Amino acid sequence: MTGTVLEGALLGLVGGLGLWLVWAGLPLNRRPGLADRVLPYLRDTPRPSRLLDDGRVPRGALRIIATPLVRDLARRVERVMGGAASVRSRQLRAGLAPDVDRFRAEQVLWGVGGAVAGAALGTGLAVLRGSSVVPVLLMTGIGLGLGIAGADYLLGVRATRRERRMLAEFPTVAELLALAVGAGEGAVGALERVCRLSDGELATELRRCLADARAGANLPTALQGLADRSGLPSLRRFVDGVVVAVQRGTPLGEVLRAQAQDVREEGRRHLMEAGGKKEIVMMVPVVFLILPVTVLFLVFPGFTLFRFTL
Repeated sequence: MTGTVLEGALLGLVGGLGLWLVWAGLPLNRRPGLADRVLPYLRDTPRPSRLLDDGRVPRGALRIIATPLVRDLARRVERVMGGAASVRSRQLRAGLAPDVDRFRAEQVLWGVGGAVAGAALGTGLAVLRGSSVVPVLLMTGIGLGLGIAGADYLLGVRATRRERRMLAEFPTVAELLALAVGAGEGAVGALERVCRLSDGELATELRRCLADARAGANLPTALQGLADRSGLPSLRRFVDGVVVAVQRGTPLGEVLRAQAQDVREEGRRHLMEAGGKKEIVMMVPVVFLILPVTVLFLVFPGFTLFRFTL
């Protein structure tokens, strides 16, 4: 009797909380903030006509209700987790626009998806085992946490993979720059030629540097922006060497060839380290699977013969 009353109280609490969240997210009960009231008067371009809308953005009551709710939850996730500078840095390293609010909203959606999956799994376990509603709430909380943490982890993985691709492309790009400079091109001309001939993540970043240089920034400042957006120490050393060569007038071709050789040596060192780690991992099946089976095949005939002798 006590368990039934507890389950009913928990279900009533969850249902009441859900109804309160829906009611609080309605436009009728949502007071516009200062930015929402002032922003329409500060826009310098007219709003596009709805007749020209391509229809890709969903419109309706669900979007009106869900958008402010997701925005509020994203702010709460930001207050709890923090680390806006780290998120912005990883977005730049992943080649994304530095938009922390959008990422927090994605985290909320990932958390909702994980909570729904956890609730479904917990409900299935509760139905099969005939247990109370506590496992459902526990699995829902676990799914929510895993969804939010999973979005953050995937952003870091995306940034790391892009940096690996840039590191693999860097020696070739450096050699092409050295050949272009050795053929008589200037620094800007060599960058333009390499951007036309190459394709990849590093070439995209170099095109962005050229765009910054054409927009009014000098070449050292544009290259320093490339180093700031990337988390690769070798690329930062490369930028520092090019900046020093441009400012002091030292031979740029030799600097580029030396930087390319350093990157190749660093890549070879990383391969050796990865090979050492894989060698240790390969010992696990040998020690825990192949060796016990071999010892068993060696010992079992003698053990059988000893038993028959007794």
